[in-house]
Amino acid sequence: MAQIRLENLNKRFSDFVAVRNTNMQINDGEFFVLLGPSGCGKTTTLRMIAGLELPSDGKILLEGDDVTFLRAAQRDIAFVFQLFALYPHMNVRQNLSFPLENQGMKRSEIDAHIADVAKLLRIEHLLKNKISSLAGGDRQRVALGRAIIRRPKAFLMDEPLGTLDSEFRELMCSELRALHDRIKATTVYVTHDQLEAMAMADKIAVMSKGEVLQVASPTEIYRRPATRFVANFIGSPAMNFLPSQRGVRAGANKVMVHDAEIPVPVIQEESKNDLTLGVRPEDVVVSSEGALRGEVFGVEYMGSRQLITVDTQAGRLKVKAPNDVQASIGDNVGLTFRTEHLILFDNATDRALKSEWMSDVREAAVAHG
Repeated sequence: MAQIRLENLNKRFSDFVAVRNTNMQINDGEFFVLLGPSGCGKTTTLRMIAGLELPSDGKILLEGDDVTFLRAAQRDIAFVFQLFALYPHMNVRQNLSFPLENQGMKRSEIDAHIADVAKLLRIEHLLKNKISSLAGGDRQRVALGRAIIRRPKAFLMDEPLGTLDSEFRELMCSELRALHDRIKATTVYVTHDQLEAMAMADKIAVMSKGEVLQVASPTEIYRRPATRFVANFIGSPAMNFLPSQRGVRAGANKVMVHDAEIPVPVIQEESKNDLTLGVRPEDVVVSSEGALRGEVFGVEYMGSRQLITVDTQAGRLKVKAPNDVQASIGDNVGLTFRTEHLILFDNATDRALKSEWMSDVREAAVAHG
């Protein structure tokens, strides 16, 4: 397979900047996800890697070779589209054999490759079926098979599960990750769905408005978001954000939220700007002794846990709590926070302030000009 590097990559369409100063490295055999909302530049980035779009500036390196201006056919990369891109008038076997026939491969070799891929994807029983007769999940398997069968250096996938219903999508997430682990392929996968990204990725690049905000593992992205945008985009329910004080000194280990003093990890840098305290719903604890108090607005049963909504003078918070926590609408409750997981954001820059437990956040974030 292959390592892919993007160096200072830019893409402009007239006055619109679709991708801005992007730098990243996708390691050999890695499942790498480009994640972000619609219009953030992730598909444009993928198309530049594939050779379907030419960058305005920057370089694309494949196994160390500069392929920036090579045609797509010269890059030995397979692209799996959202809408399958299969030939509906052909059967499954013909769709799988088509790219190999174009390479001039012998029939005996083609048949052997088809047998291997069909077994891998569990579609042996479908080989004689027309594409038009297949269900969405089976069509996706065939599209993957056609990409896999010629054994390219890398696989690029543009929201390949976007047209499937939620049940099929969840199943295909598991199958795609298992397939990746079996064939050890370098894979670049585009999605706007954080659940897909968190379930499958070795590394995630979170994008917004054409910029890469952070590149890190799913755990790092969730627990140590580099910016408020990343923190808000990842997680369901989203992170709680509470207006805090203006300015903080390096070495501080407490901040004010409304009239409550909240312990935080030791802050390692100074800020003179307005600050926001971020806390995940599972890191809020309902307690009679909590420094911040509020009134229970709603309680939702979630199976093994409950989601409690509390209105405080600092704002509304979502709390993921065990079912044995007693809370009813209208109750006045106290709230405490798991200190080690709190993040302080600088409102002027949107980024997380460096703290004693976030010393490597800067290395996880990708700098942009």
